[in-house]
Amino acid sequence: MLRSSRAALSGAAVLLALLGSVDLAQSAAKFLFAPPPGMTLSDGTPRNGLQLRAKTVRLDPKFMRQVVPYQTTQPVGTIVVATEEKFLYLVLGNGKALRYGIGTAKDGFSWSGTHHVSNKREWPDWTPPAEMRQRRPGLPTHMAGGINNPLGARAIYIGSTLYRIHGTNEPWTIGHDVSSGCIRMVNDDVEDLYERVKIGAKVIVL
Repeated sequence: MLRSSRAALSGAAVLLALLGSVDLAQSAAKFLFAPPPGMTLSDGTPRNGLQLRAKTVRLDPKFMRQVVPYQTTQPVGTIVVATEEKFLYLVLGNGKALRYGIGTAKDGFSWSGTHHVSNKREWPDWTPPAEMRQRRPGLPTHMAGGINNPLGARAIYIGSTLYRIHGTNEPWTIGHDVSSGCIRMVNDDVEDLYERVKIGAKVIVL
């Protein structure tokens, strides 16, 4: 493999030298080293999957943000939370949805129903409910938003319930039953969903 790569590079160098003209050489270089058909080069650092893998966080590839086939009669912009699958779908229409990996409720805290997005917050504060503080006495009565806040970078509020779709500072919990009823996403993903979803959008939790 290494020998064939070196041979190809040597051949390309000879071809460029024979061409002589700078313009011709540049044209030939673009032809020889262009990306495959259907692919384009992009500037900047890729986000999501590659970014996650470059750090200490590791996600199963199936939980990384991706467009998938999805047949539904729900309108574009609907959020469907499939708790058993550990996926959240944002309906795109034309048989497609944007799928995100999620963390879901622990046994005894799961729920289902149809609601609407009632509010959205960036870097939200967190006030644990009294019932949660009774179960976990060490919790604060209130925590300001920030990188250490359990709600992460964004929160999308579900109707008049206490539940939210929110980020997390524990991204390794994605794909597991870990919460007291809220839906967790990695911060990159909840920021992406936050920008796409509108207040009033339907939320279906299965």
